[in-house]
Amino acid sequence: MPTNDLDLLEKQDVKLERPKMYQVVMYNDDFTPFDFVVVVLMQFFNKGLDEATAVMMQVHTQGKGICGVFPKDIAETKATEVMKWAKVEQHPLRLEVEAQA
Repeated sequence: MPTNDLDLLEKQDVKLERPKMYQVVMYNDDFTPFDFVVVVLMQFFNKGLDEATAVMMQVHTQGKGICGVFPKDIAETKATEVMKWAKVEQHPLRLEVEAQA
């Protein structure tokens, strides 16, 4: 019988796995201004101006772009916060959270 909880933990096979990662994907809507999208990418996803502009252009030209990759709860929170702010600013910006391939 183990003498304490530490002994019990040492005897168990503990497998730690990295959390599954999820992409926050932004979709083109033809109404949200480019400048607003760049600001969103900089403020919520910590992109520099050049990277934010590149993602914004990918969204514009290809229909969607990846804002960032995070554990599920963080990805969902970021997507929700951005869409709430966009709604307040009267922009139809749409983001979705997708499991990373």
